[in-house]
Parts: sequence; structure tokens; C-alpha cells
Amino acid sequence: MSWRSRLPARTSIVLVHGSWHGAWCWRRLMPLLRDAGADPHAVTLTGVGERAHLMSPDIDLHTHIQDVIGLIEAEELERVILVGHSYAGMVITGVADRLLRERPGALAHLVYLDAALPYPGDSWSSHHTEEVKAQRIALAQPSHGLHFAPPDASVYGLEGADRDWVNRRQTPQPFRLYQQPLDFDGDAWERVPRTFIDCVAPALPTIAPSRVRVREEPGWQVIEMATGHDPMVSDPVGLAGHLLDIWRSA
Repeated sequence: MSWRSRLPARTSIVLVHGSWHGAWCWRRLMPLLRDAGADPHAVTLTGVGERAHLMSPDIDLHTHIQDVIGLIEAEELERVILVGHSYAGMVITGVADRLLRERPGALAHLVYLDAALPYPGDSWSSHHTEEVKAQRIALAQPSHGLHFAPPDASVYGLEGADRDWVNRRQTPQPFRLYQQPLDFDGDAWERVPRTFIDCVAPALPTIAPSRVRVREEPGWQVIEMATGHDPMVSDPVGLAGHLLDIWRSA
């Protein structure tokens, strides 16, 4: 046995952005985590951010799951806390399922950051209202179902320079994955330590079903933040504090 194999596995933080965003959205958060001694990594999902040029009708939920698995493998991360923002609650759930089957012991904690929270067989759209579903389907029609455009960043509670900064960087979201179901082992998932960070000022309406669920079901740590849907932009110091607390206890 080598000296390295006798050391405890280092726990890294993997940040997965939500729809229309990219790894750029964590820019204010990453230095705060590093300065505290953590090992953060941010992935950009295929088809958005600096990878927008890869937009394709073939992009689906499993493409994004593989994006995260690919980062974990390329960086040789031994043990991870997965942080999924918004839509990426779907992604980290799929990544968790893969890790639980393929790399037992590699998953330390799941953090759903104001995020979608699926049951097995759900799609991202499953818990949206019929009005929201119709709006997003309509937004995808000009591209013939390829993608749908981002909203103005004011819906995330952002104003002024912060709103402008996010608006400049948002890119269309691949559409195929919106209605795609995700199958995963719900029993294994329930055994993973998990936290929901609820951004309540203002609260994004599409996240309401997740907010209700985490307060009704056992096994959840719920943290409220008095900020909008993009806390990595509007309150990176507060978000860093919560993530570091989770990292230190993982």
C-alpha cells in the first residue's frame, strides 16, 4: 500500500450551473472557496456558456450528466460534494446515480441550490405549471425545438450592474432535455446526505415544488438565504459560508 492510499480522500466541491448559465456564473464564489482551503471545480455544460458553439439537437440530459462525470474523471477527484443550481438539480441527481453505482464512496453530499428536485422518472418540466410548460415550448419554436432563450436576469432578483453582467453572458438552453425523464435509484439517493439552499428574496416561482418537498420529507437540511435565485452573483460571501460549512462537515 502506497503512502497516498493511506491518506483520507480529499473532498472537492463540484459546481454545476443552471439553465442559460455557464461556469462563468461562479466567478465571484470560486476565490472565496479556494481562499478557505477548499478545492472547487466548475463545469460548463455542453451547448451553453463558452460551449454555446456546440449547440446541437443531440444534447440531452445524459450529455450534461457526462459533462460532470468527465470533469470528475479528468481532475481525478476522489470524493465530491455536488452543487447543482436550478435546472442542474436534474444533472447532479443523474451524476449521483452514476457515482453510487460505479464509484461507491465517491459522493459525500448533494447540495440543491434553489434547484429542481426530481423523483425517479420525472423530467425537468414535470413540476412546472401548464403555463410555464407552454411558455417554454413556445420559446423553442423559432429554433424548431433546438433551444429556448433566457429570461431577463431581473427574474433572479438581480438589478443594475449585476443584472447587466448576467444578461450579457446568458445563452440559449438546449430544449430536448426539458421534457426528458430521468430514471435513477431513489432508494440509494435517499441515503446520501443532502441540503437544499432556498433563496427566498425574491423566491423564483418555478422552484416552489422543491421548497415544499424538502420541508415535508425526512433527510433534508434546509438553509434559507435572503437573496434571489442567483446567490453566487448576489451574495457570494453568504453562499460560500454555507458551502464551506458543508465541506468542513463532509
